[in-house]
This record gives sequence, C-alpha cells and structure tokens, in this order.
Amino acid sequence: MDRRDLPPVSTQSQIRFDPLLGDWVTLASHRQTRTFLPPTDLCPLCPSTPERPTEIPEHAYEVVAFENRFPSLSLHAQAATPPAGAGFGRCEVLCFTSEHDTSFAQLEPRRARLIVDVWAERTKELSAIDGVKQVYCFENHGEEIGVTLAHPHGQIYAYPFITAKTARVLSNVDTHRKQHGTNLFGEILAAERATGTRVVTANDEWTAFVPSFARWPYEVSLYPHRQVADIPDLDDAARSAFAELYLDVLQRFACRFDNPMPYIAGWNQAPTVASGAIRDNWWLHLQVFSIRRAPGKLKYLAGSESGMGAFISDTTPEQVAAELRDVM
Repeated sequence: MDRRDLPPVSTQSQIRFDPLLGDWVTLASHRQTRTFLPPTDLCPLCPSTPERPTEIPEHAYEVVAFENRFPSLSLHAQAATPPAGAGFGRCEVLCFTSEHDTSFAQLEPRRARLIVDVWAERTKELSAIDGVKQVYCFENHGEEIGVTLAHPHGQIYAYPFITAKTARVLSNVDTHRKQHGTNLFGEILAAERATGTRVVTANDEWTAFVPSFARWPYEVSLYPHRQVADIPDLDDAARSAFAELYLDVLQRFACRFDNPMPYIAGWNQAPTVASGAIRDNWWLHLQVFSIRRAPGKLKYLAGSESGMGAFISDTTPEQVAAELRDVM
C-alpha cells in the first residue's frame, strides 16, 4: 500500500455524446500538463530510491499496476452539466518491468506470462465495477506513436460505454450468426490457417496473421484457437502459449527495419457482462500495428482516413506477412 501524501488524481474529465456518429468523446484537458518524456534519472515509473521517490514505492518490482495520475476517466469524476456526462471510469498504468532501457519484446517468456495474468486479473476486477461496460488493455510503444514516458509500460482503460468500434463488430458478428449460423471470427481464423499466405507465425494455441483487410502498413492479429470472450477466460496453456507467440511477433516487428518499429498493441475483449451486450459470439483477439510503412517513413492519417474514416493502405497484407515471416 502506497501511503505517501501524493497530489490527488484529477477528476475533471467528462464525456459527450456525438449524435451524428453515435459514439462518445472524452474531454480531459487536464492531461495537457502530464509528464512528458523526462530524462531517465527522473522517470516516474522506475523503482523508488531513498534519494528519489517515484510513482512506485518499491526498490524493485516485476510487474505493477496503479491508477494513472492523469486519467482520462476516473471513478471519482465530478458531475457534468447535461448533455455531457461525468468522465466516469478508470485508467491504470501497467509497468512491465523495473528496467528502464528495455522493451516488451526483450522480456523473458516467464515475465510476459505474468503480464498476461495481470491483464486477466485487472480485467476481472475492473469489469466488476458498477457502471464499467468495457475494459481495454493496450500498449503504445515508440515516440512516433506519441508516448510520454519511455519506460516499458501499458495502460488499461475501463470505459463507461461500449466503444463504437466494438458495438459495430458486435452487430456484424450477430448478423452473421443469424444469417449463416456460424461465428464470423472463427471463419476468419479458419480461412487464414487454411490458406497460410498471411500467417506470420503460430503454435498449438494461437495463430498470428495479417488480416486480408489490414488498414495499417504493418498489422497482425493474434487469435486463440479456442473461442473465449475475454482474457480471464484463457486457460493456463493458452496464456503461456500467447506469451511465447506474442514475443515472437514483437521481435519480428523490432527486426523488420534498422530500428524497432513504433506500434500500438491492444486486446479486443467482449464488453462486460453487466453491459448487457451479447457476448456469445465474441472471440478474444489482440491486434498489434505500426504506423511505419518504410524506413524513415510513417503512415499519417490524412484527409481520407481522418476526414472520412476511409483507410488507404500503402502495403499489401500478403507482402507484409511474407516480410515478417522471413525476418527471423
């Protein structure tokens, strides 16, 4: 228990509904003052020392999760004037290691497996909070992505709504089930495993492949072979196998160019049971993608992508899969 007298976490955020698009926007202007790329000796995610206390009051640690000091959403959010709503929810930081100058790709499988267990535990606990409808575990990696702290870490958001992306997928898989009597996620996975042209790597429990409809220059989805709705539903074998395969994928990303790729990795989990959403058709999967399209070149979301949401890819999934297969 951290009993230090720390400044209170801000609760100033609010959410506003966009009636045109049917989704929510979170306003969190207090985040403008959050810590931005401090030098290593001032990193708030490194272990504390007698001379310099940090966010973590231990001299060493393996994995640690705690509430973000600059959260977009908070359980103590202040009431907002309608039609806005309080920015209710929770934002946590998950530190993958006490070592500053490393990355997830360089972790040992045992540590990666421990992180999977923490994702599962935090998902279960956050999902039980009254008012939370979806939990999203993710990592932003690399300055090009916009990280504000270089220390290896991820984040966990507990939303008070079902995100528009998830709602759209839920609708599509439900429609597919009604029309064809099959699981759309399962059909996609089976087709990729059967053809193999877009498969990057696989083991007995998981397959990592570039979707045929990939939007990003480098994009890989990791699907478990057994359908589960969320991370807590993964059994021991699936968790260990994921840790090994995910490290493999991240190492391929790191080796593709002369310097490691910036990337975003995130778990697509079913909404919480309390959300009331139909979870039966959901298939847990992780998506990892990079905005780097070539050495020294990034994929910017310009007019078509930002203005219309219509993605134009500068790569082909088949070529990207071949490159990632051959890199190791």
